[in-house]
Amino acid sequence: MCFPAIASLGAAIGMGFLSQWEGVFINTLLPLFAVLALVMNILGWFSHRQWHRSFIGSIGPILVLLSLYPWFQYGWSSYVTYTGLGLMVAVSIWDMVSPANKRCDDETCTA
Repeated sequence: MCFPAIASLGAAIGMGFLSQWEGVFINTLLPLFAVLALVMNILGWFSHRQWHRSFIGSIGPILVLLSLYPWFQYGWSSYVTYTGLGLMVAVSIWDMVSPANKRCDDETCTA
């Protein structure tokens, strides 16, 4: 799973030395950040009680984790990875533009 556009842009601005760390970035950091984003979305549900935000926010990290581990052997897994990463970025932008607010008090939350 190479990120050709990002790799060529990085090499053009003098960051080609990072290519030796590509395996660490893809095999270690990407799953770590996906798990972190998934955990934060699940904890966000407990804090804000907005299931649609948590559900949509969890789809991206789940797609990234599925594409890196069980679906890695298929040719279309890179498309799933890009879709998951794009969804993670889109949800992050959505969270910055329209932050989540708690919908109820701790005593009055029923669902």
